[in-house]
Amino acid sequence: MSFQISHRAKAIKPSPTLTVSALAKKMRSEGIDVINFGVGEPDFNTPDYIKNAAIKAINDNFTRYTESSGILELRQAIAAKLKRDNNIDCNPQDILVSPGAKASITAVLMTICDPRDEILIPSPYWVSYTSLVEMVDAFPILLPTRMASNFKISAEQLDEALTSLSNPKALILNSPNNPTGSVYKLKELEKIAEVCRKHDIMIISDEIYEKLIYDGMKHVSIASISDEVRERTILINGVSKAYAMTGWRLGYAAGPTEIIKRAARIQSHTTSCVNSITQKAAVVALNECDGSVERMRNEFEKRRNFLVDELNKIPNVKCSMPHGAFYTMPSISYYLHNNNLGIKNSVQMCEYILKEYHVAIVAGSAFGADKFVRFSYATSLENIKEGVNRFKNALLNCVKH
Repeated sequence: MSFQISHRAKAIKPSPTLTVSALAKKMRSEGIDVINFGVGEPDFNTPDYIKNAAIKAINDNFTRYTESSGILELRQAIAAKLKRDNNIDCNPQDILVSPGAKASITAVLMTICDPRDEILIPSPYWVSYTSLVEMVDAFPILLPTRMASNFKISAEQLDEALTSLSNPKALILNSPNNPTGSVYKLKELEKIAEVCRKHDIMIISDEIYEKLIYDGMKHVSIASISDEVRERTILINGVSKAYAMTGWRLGYAAGPTEIIKRAARIQSHTTSCVNSITQKAAVVALNECDGSVERMRNEFEKRRNFLVDELNKIPNVKCSMPHGAFYTMPSISYYLHNNNLGIKNSVQMCEYILKEYHVAIVAGSAFGADKFVRFSYATSLENIKEGVNRFKNALLNCVKH
């Protein structure tokens, strides 16, 4: 029997980050000592006060379907968090709770996009953005950035790009950024917001890493700039990264009433609702604090400092200092052009490093930056020390002499 596969399904590629992690796990199951820098999740356990809230929900038999958009108690907790942390006034009815931030973005894109609409995405970008845009039959428009500008777009670049487009609908802005760790400052966001207002486009602001910022910098949500900017912004966030709750699967979108209402309708026909126990745990995560988030942030900052310093000691490797999230992207351009193994791109380089030196990193091409690779420092300092040493040896041993 021959199956007719849709053009949409044919176009979607598997997630490179999940593929790397799966291969690393497979090698480990075979007894190979693999150091995994590919995974995009904290290596810490979910804090006990959050786990205890989930256990209580189970014992209280809070185990049935909830409202599709999330229980009111949780949406109130999110609204309080947005006011407390981001100075954003938001009503609970303007919040959609989803099974992960990725699901929130999907529902929002399905709500605002028609076929052939154009969604602008700074590059390097999180691997799923382009696929999610393509899945709603819209076009991802990439805005390339450079290490010299800390991998950030400028308002002028955005304005020029928008002037040349025929159906621009929205800008996806991710700060702190995966994969680069870049963080936008208030003045930069104000200028970008003004360009979006000028061209009358929406802003999808992915702020899932907001709690993981270093060097005394502060997270600024673009939606907090003014009421006018907030009215054209859909803010995306969740509990996965800050609270080490990746497997719990809870994200949320907050934005204009009409968009959130229709996104909730879409979600009601797809995923229905987030599991009830996770929602109760998230209420406690947002409303209470035992210092776990700050302790994790401090540890990530120590790891970042060590990793970036060691990467920059490797001859012909350049690595900028990320100010947020738990990733960094060193340039391996020299080794792509000067190796004796016939390696031409970042995918081949990462395959060589994994197979020969048992270090799992993600090829930069997955993020639209083929001259780079991505390291996640969501692993122990001991692993980082050993892994960077193997990475250095892999590069130095593949050079033409």
